[in-house]
Amino acid sequence: MYPASFEYYAPTSVSEALALMAKNADARLLAGGHSLLPAMKLRLATPPTLIDIGKIKDLTGINDLGDKVSLGALTTHCQVERSALLKSVCPLLPEVASHIGDRQVRNRGTIGGSIAHADPAADYPAALLALGAVIEAQGSGGKRNLNADDLFTGLFQTALNANEIVTAVHVPKTDGAGNGVAYAKFPHPASRYAIAGVAVWVKIENDSVANIRIGVTGAADHAQRAKKAEAALQGKPMTDENIAGSANVAADGLSTMGDIFASADYRAHLVNTLALQALNQAHARAHGWH
Repeated sequence: MYPASFEYYAPTSVSEALALMAKNADARLLAGGHSLLPAMKLRLATPPTLIDIGKIKDLTGINDLGDKVSLGALTTHCQVERSALLKSVCPLLPEVASHIGDRQVRNRGTIGGSIAHADPAADYPAALLALGAVIEAQGSGGKRNLNADDLFTGLFQTALNANEIVTAVHVPKTDGAGNGVAYAKFPHPASRYAIAGVAVWVKIENDSVANIRIGVTGAADHAQRAKKAEAALQGKPMTDENIAGSANVAADGLSTMGDIFASADYRAHLVNTLALQALNQAHARAHGWH
C-alpha cells in the first residue's frame, strides 16, 4: 500500500526541529524510519506531517566523556555494534546491537529512534536498564535527563513529553575489574524482535556481588528491571546455587504478556531461562574467564 499524503520537513538543527513541532502538533519525527514507515505504508499511522531529523549533525557520534560514553540519538545500530570504544569500555551495547534485526535494519535504525518508539520487544531497553543509562531529551523548555528506570512506562509509551526529542544516551563504562555484562535473547525467527531478552551487568568485589542490574525486554508491555532476581544475588557470592536461585525469580512481578507468538507463561519461563544464561556469562566475564 501507499501512505497517505503528508508534508515533509528536514531541519538541520534541534532548535529548528522543535520549532516545526510547535507549529505542527500532530507531526511525527522520522529518524531511521524502520518502525514508522512500514506503519505508514499500511496506513496504521497517518501523520499529516513528517519531520525528518536525519540531517541534524549534532545528534550523531559516540564520544568518550571520562567515566561514561555519550551516544548521539542518530547513532545507528551498526555504528554501536562496530564501535571500538564501546567494545572496549561498554561492551554490552555492541553485543545487544548485534542482535537487532538484520544488516539493513542495523544500518538505518537509530538508538534514539528505538528508545522513543519504545517497542516492548526492542533490544536496547533491556541494556539501558541494566547499565543504568541516562537519556538526554530536549524540548521547548531546554534539556533534561531521564533515568532509564523511569523512561519506559507502558506499551509504546515513555516519559518523554510530546514536544521533546531524544538527543543523546549516556552510559557508564563497565570495563573495570570485576565487571561483567551479558545479553541473552530468544528472537522471533522472522523479525528478530525479542520474544524475551535479558541483559545483565554485575560488579563483583571480594568474591561477592557489590552491584547488579538486570533488564528484561519482550516479556511484558514495557521493559523492566528484574528486581527480585537482583535482590536474590546482592551481597552474595555468585555460586551456581545462588545464580540459579536468582534466575528462578527473574520473571516474578513482571506481568508477562501473551500474544500470537508466545503465552504469558512461556515468556515467564523464557525470562528465567535467559536470566540463567546471562548471569552465568556475566559472572564468567567478570572473572575474565571468557
